[in-house]
Amino acid sequence: MINRLNIRQMTEEREKGLSPHAVKSRLSRGRLRPEEPCPVRTTFQRDRDRIIHSKAFRRLKHKTQVFIAPQGDHYVTRLTHTLEVSQIARTISRALNLNEDLTEAIALGHDLGHTPFGHVGEDVLNEVYHQGFRHNEQSLRVVDLLENDGKGLNLTWEVRDGIVNHAKTRIEVLGRDWGEVNTVEGEVCKLSDIVAYINHDTDDAIRAGIITEDDLPLSAIAVLGRSRSQRINTMVCDIIECSWAVRGDAVMASPAIAMSPEIVEATNALREFLFDRVYNLRATVKEAERARTVIRLLYKYFNEHKDGLPPEYHFYSNGIEQRVVDYIAGMTDQYAIRTAEKLPDKVKVA
Repeated sequence: MINRLNIRQMTEEREKGLSPHAVKSRLSRGRLRPEEPCPVRTTFQRDRDRIIHSKAFRRLKHKTQVFIAPQGDHYVTRLTHTLEVSQIARTISRALNLNEDLTEAIALGHDLGHTPFGHVGEDVLNEVYHQGFRHNEQSLRVVDLLENDGKGLNLTWEVRDGIVNHAKTRIEVLGRDWGEVNTVEGEVCKLSDIVAYINHDTDDAIRAGIITEDDLPLSAIAVLGRSRSQRINTMVCDIIECSWAVRGDAVMASPAIAMSPEIVEATNALREFLFDRVYNLRATVKEAERARTVIRLLYKYFNEHKDGLPPEYHFYSNGIEQRVVDYIAGMTDQYAIRTAEKLPDKVKVA
C-alpha cells in the first residue's frame, strides 16, 4: 500500500522547487554501502532519523558544553546545543529555499564524536594521543564505524561531509582560513554552530557569575543586541539577507552563505571576548582540572590494560591507542568520572 502511494517520490518531486544551489536528495552522491531506498523517507530524512536514534546522540544529554558539572538545571549541554544549532540552521535553510532535511541531519550529527567534559576533554585527548584528536573527525568515525555494533549508520556523502567539515579553530568567522563545506546546507550549519554557541555560552557565563552583562563588549552588543534572543535574531536575519542570492532568484555562479561586515565584526568581537574571559579560564577552575586528571588516568590505564576495554572496542581498530580514544570519547561526563573512580588506587596515585 505504501509503495503505491510513492511518498518518497512525491517529496523528491517537491524538492525540484528548491534553490538550484540546494542538494536534491535523489541526486545524493550516495552511501558508503548501497541500500534500497525507503518507501516513505528521502535519503536525508533517513539520515536524520538514524542519527536521532543512535546511542551517541542520546549520550549528548550528559556531555558538557562549556561548564563542567554545573549545579543549575538550565546550563546548556551538548544535546541542547545540538538542538539549538538545528533550529537556527533550519530557519536559515527554509528562508533560503535549501534542503532543510539535509541541513537538519548535518546539524544533529555534527557533535556526535565530542568528548566528555567539552573542549577540556578534547584538548587532553589531543595532547596524549600521538595522532591528535579532533571531535569533528571523531564524529565522522562514530557514524561510519562505531555506531550500530561496528556497522556505522551508513549515512550519505553530503551529511558526512557536513559533519567532518563543520569544525572551526580560533579563527575569524568567515575569515581567510574559514575553510569550506561542499554543500550550501553544510555551510549553513557551520555558521549556525557559531551563532548558537557564542550566544548560549554568553548566557551560561553570566549565569555562572564568571562575567556580567556589563562586561560584554559594547561594540558587539550595540550592533547585535543585549539579550540572547536579540543577538540570535540579528545574526540570523543578517545571514539570510546577505545570502539571499543562494535562493537562486538571480543568476549568480557561486553564491555563498555570508554575513555583512558589520555583523561579522561584532560576532568576532563577542567570540574573542568569550575566549579571553570564559573559554581560556577553563584550565584554572577546579572542575576542569579534575576533568583533565580523569581523562589522563583513563587513557593511561586502558592503554596499559587493554583487556579492561569493552569487548566490542577490540574490533574497531587494530591499534590499542585508537581503541582507547574511541572508548573515552564516547563516555559521558559522569560515566568517565565513575570509571576513573573504580581504577586501582595505585593507578590514581601514579
